[in-house]
Amino acid sequence: MKTKISKDKKISIVTLGCSKNQVDSEVLAGQLNGQGYKVKFDDTEPDVVIVNTCGFIDLAKQESIDTIVQYADAKTQGQIDNLYVTGCLSQRYKDDLEQEIPEVDAYFGTLDLPFLLEELGADYKKELLGERQLLTGPNHYAYLKISEGCNRTCAFCAIPLMRGKHVSKTIDALVEEAQNLAKQGVKEIMLIAQELTYYGLDIYKERALSKLLYALNEVEGIEWIRLHYAYPSKFPLEIIEAMVKCDKVCNYLDIPLQHASDPVLDRMRRQITNAETIELINKIREIQPEIAIRTTMLVGFPGETEEDVDKLIEFIEQMRFDRLGVFEYSHEENTPGYELEDNVPAETKRLRAQRVMQAQEKISFELNQEKIGKTFKTLFDRKEGEYFIGRTEFDSPEVDNEVLVSANEYIRIGDFADILVNDATEFDLMGTIATK
Repeated sequence: MKTKISKDKKISIVTLGCSKNQVDSEVLAGQLNGQGYKVKFDDTEPDVVIVNTCGFIDLAKQESIDTIVQYADAKTQGQIDNLYVTGCLSQRYKDDLEQEIPEVDAYFGTLDLPFLLEELGADYKKELLGERQLLTGPNHYAYLKISEGCNRTCAFCAIPLMRGKHVSKTIDALVEEAQNLAKQGVKEIMLIAQELTYYGLDIYKERALSKLLYALNEVEGIEWIRLHYAYPSKFPLEIIEAMVKCDKVCNYLDIPLQHASDPVLDRMRRQITNAETIELINKIREIQPEIAIRTTMLVGFPGETEEDVDKLIEFIEQMRFDRLGVFEYSHEENTPGYELEDNVPAETKRLRAQRVMQAQEKISFELNQEKIGKTFKTLFDRKEGEYFIGRTEFDSPEVDNEVLVSANEYIRIGDFADILVNDATEFDLMGTIATK
């Protein structure tokens, strides 16, 4: 095969959007590195740029477009030689992008990795699928994408349009990938998917996430396994039972609930009611009382009233989630929700999101105050100013609480340490290394 991109050229992969996109970029980099190409992430002086885009909501789409235009201008000015675009935005709007930004050499969708590699002059090598060049910096944690796509039909979500139907990876393949990550020094893996709880139904004809957890728990070198993006409807409680039995599985669950008002949940097509959600959360906590539950809420969905928001806040105050984020509804074309009138003004959405976070801040502060005087195993991610910054098993990178320890202490990035908490704010714990 004639090489279209010289292996002497520096290739930069620019990644936008979620952790699933990050994994895709790491897999792409692994394929290219394994075939002798020079690949970096966000290189300052590249010859070739690949932009891995996000198309989830309006703000993400605009960021992706702005980034493409930035590099298109750089190509026009002769600062880079080639520009390629992949990911969710180009999966969803390829025809429009080709018309609007013709400076891009080629556009590719979310499942077009073999074609992108071919365009670059490389081969799609199955033996390199488990090899990844990590984007997470110190490389002591990494994301493990256990499936692609989603079979749900949530009214607000465009992900099935961009990622297709649910396709699970095999347990054997995921164990091998986790082993490869451990060889790179990864100590914590975070399981991600569009929906974790559906895992295995397509290939094993049963929900198999718990079986995967038991298998991953045996991987040497991995110390923490974390669960992200579990769907509440028909939630398989054997996952929590596996959490109890597997010493490496963190007592942490990310389960986006989106709302608590039944009329809104119904219009969102969430297939669960407020009462069923409360029953589920109580059962999870009954099986594992130590669990930290993270959730996200969506405000401003068409038809949402102030009464609905009151119901949501009442629910949050009742459930007292350890971690909570909130999004403002974005009216996405070709989704079921797009057929409804986007009748909640932007300012109202913003104020409702603010109300939700104010309620959560109070809860988070109270829960953190209860941690003062206790000791927690903490994994340290970075040094920033006068502090080493880490996380407990109850916190995921970038989105959750952090533990701050004076830089005067002796701590190595990527190491665990037992930290005695001596102070706390709404979203941070302060402490010192515990003496034995």
